[in-house]
Amino acid sequence: MRNSITVMNAKGGVGKSSLVLTLAETLSAHHGKKVLVIDSDAHASISTMLISPDWLATIQGQSRTFVDYLIAVVLKGGAPASWRTFVISNVSDVDDARSIDLLLGGGHLTLFEREVSKGGHEAGLRLAIRAFLAEARHAYDLILIDSAPGLSVLTECWLREADFCLSPAKPDYLSTHALQFLQQFGRRDAEMGFSESLGVVISMKDANSAEDEQFDRWLRHHLKDACFEQTIPRAAALQTAAYFSVRRRSFWAKYPGQTGRVLRQLASEFLARLAVAQARPAAAPAPSHEASGK
Repeated sequence: MRNSITVMNAKGGVGKSSLVLTLAETLSAHHGKKVLVIDSDAHASISTMLISPDWLATIQGQSRTFVDYLIAVVLKGGAPASWRTFVISNVSDVDDARSIDLLLGGGHLTLFEREVSKGGHEAGLRLAIRAFLAEARHAYDLILIDSAPGLSVLTECWLREADFCLSPAKPDYLSTHALQFLQQFGRRDAEMGFSESLGVVISMKDANSAEDEQFDRWLRHHLKDACFEQTIPRAAALQTAAYFSVRRRSFWAKYPGQTGRVLRQLASEFLARLAVAQARPAAAPAPSHEASGK
């Protein structure tokens, strides 16, 4: 089953983590989907949104982050570690979104990537990601990967090995430029494989801004990847949703009124696009240099 999606834009601050959060909670609460969220950013933004700070600090202190899993598999090379022992269940402060699991991020991700590059472990990392996804796809309905901005070693692995890519973009020049850069990168080294685009979600749009509307129209007209019909508005409810509440609340309490309706429409559009994409034949995975003996 092709169900792994990396959420990516080469620019930061465009709402990647917020998109992962709202999609995961909406898909769990209103569609009953079992979702695995992977925090692949050194800032651990999505982790702070899904669990309490104390819980996050405890798990990081126990070396149970996804980075620690990769360190064990790629750098230490001892007995194979099971990714399932690193999964944190029962996350989210939405009481009707109880089918979300999390693989935490950690600040030592940058150091890990430096060791990968210094030791020439890029091929081993890609093989580890490929093997992990091959197992995780069967355990979850959806896998959402919150990727770091830019093109780090790990981010490129996700772009090469995940089934699909979803790109949020603010309606401004820098976001549009970053999307064009990502599209150009996807065309390079095509034989190495690249995730199929599900499209672009225009986020943080100010309904009263003529400039935002102008860039919205530009994105819809010029981008190769089709924009979602539903945009994500700039809304106070979405800004406060980023802060984890120790007291659980309903979906509609966290995302009241029009905000919740927008998110439900976006999730439905996402599932419809995903179903169409899944029905198409998948490209054969490209071998890594290590696997092909190069």
